[in-house]
Amino acid sequence: MPGVLIIEAMAQTAGVLVVHSMGVEAEGRLVYFMTVDNARFRRPVVPGDQLHIHVVKERNRGNVWKFDGRCEVDGKVVAEAVFSAMVVDG
Repeated sequence: MPGVLIIEAMAQTAGVLVVHSMGVEAEGRLVYFMTVDNARFRRPVVPGDQLHIHVVKERNRGNVWKFDGRCEVDGKVVAEAVFSAMVVDG
């Protein structure tokens, strides 16, 4: 699995986390991926691997949210990154 798709999977997971955290307040709003920092790819992810995506909200200030993401295969970290997103009215 290419690294860019692993990052995208973490960002999509973060988007779901934002919507879930905001509840009904999230209706009609969009989550835009803004930045990625400190991306590290430790091992290749190959067909047959089960990728576990872990995303934790570090903080949010206003409409900008910052996350720490980590992906694992068989309990070993294969990728990690810090990234941010902005929530805007749709």
